[in-house]
Amino acid sequence: MTEFFLTMAILAGLNVLLASGFNMILGYGGLVSVAQPVFYAIGAYTSALLSMKLGVPLPLAMLAGAALAAIASFGVSLPSLRVSGDYLVIASMGFQLGIVHVINNIELTGAASGLSGILSAVEGPGRSWIYAAIVWTICAVVILGIRWLVTGPYGRAITAMRNDEEAFASLGRDAMRIKVTLFAVGSGIAGLAGALYGHYFLFLTPDQFGIFSSATLLTMVVVGGAATVRGPVLGAILLTVLPEAIRFLQLPVSIMAPLQGVLFSALVILFIFLKPEGLFGGTAVGGLEAWQGRGTARSKAGGRV
Repeated sequence: MTEFFLTMAILAGLNVLLASGFNMILGYGGLVSVAQPVFYAIGAYTSALLSMKLGVPLPLAMLAGAALAAIASFGVSLPSLRVSGDYLVIASMGFQLGIVHVINNIELTGAASGLSGILSAVEGPGRSWIYAAIVWTICAVVILGIRWLVTGPYGRAITAMRNDEEAFASLGRDAMRIKVTLFAVGSGIAGLAGALYGHYFLFLTPDQFGIFSSATLLTMVVVGGAATVRGPVLGAILLTVLPEAIRFLQLPVSIMAPLQGVLFSALVILFIFLKPEGLFGGTAVGGLEAWQGRGTARSKAGGRV
């Protein structure tokens, strides 16, 4: 039972990283993308293959996975951020499907059968305790880094760009550069989370990085509160624990699997209509309302944290 709770703590930490990175794109940047899971995959496969095939030390392999995910984000951001809305969604979806198709069909990544034999980052009887501590330490560093970024001068520029891009550009500021940077930061965090995932669970399969993962991340950010630092943390923890709680109902698999998808969809719809600011967004700023140029009362702080 202890091992189960430690594994849940590690998964929750990884989801905190994913949701926080996605919030940089969706919440602070106001950019709707569904490609975040594929950067998770890039980080996981890159780190695993570098350590397995080339003998790269695990810390360097993990950093390389995060870096490659950040670089790969340019494949979505540079061509598609000159437009917005549906075009970005379509471009990011195409990018995700394309990368997953490649992973699913080449021998190097294990193709559809998955990649096994990944090196473990920690060995020994206290492996799960140590790894949970590592993951949550990294979470704390990333969250503090995001908070520092969005509450400083750069955070005020992000808020101004998101709330009124035309006015922001009229001041001579480069909105495109900020969007590309947010995309790279969010994707790099996802890549780091993927590397951490691979070197703990030691097995990767393309099915883990599909569209359903995008919906799960969207739910975490919307429920917790987009454009806030604390919101995605709370949303990630809640939506990591909730599906496991459903398992204790001992429902048939044919019912339980669709029930999770229905639950996530229902949560998104409910929060969009009843509480668009999310659990931590408050009424002044944060949440989906931040995209509508609201929240000027606290914009000098770069948004509620």
